[in-house]
Amino acid sequence: MDSSTTLRFVFLAALWIVLLYLLFTSQPFSLRVLFVAIASGIVVWVPLYKKYIKNGKRKDER
Repeated sequence: MDSSTTLRFVFLAALWIVLLYLLFTSQPFSLRVLFVAIASGIVVWVPLYKKYIKNGKRKDER
């Protein structure tokens, strides 16, 4: 990964953590809140992992 991609990951992680903090502090903790946090993590991080980490290794091998 180049530095611009790393910077984007850091910015997105910081934004996601702030949004999770707002989610957890705005309402009492329940299984619904936990599900929303886990689902948002899957929606955000899995496509990025597949695009930059998993496929990025294949490009380097060619």
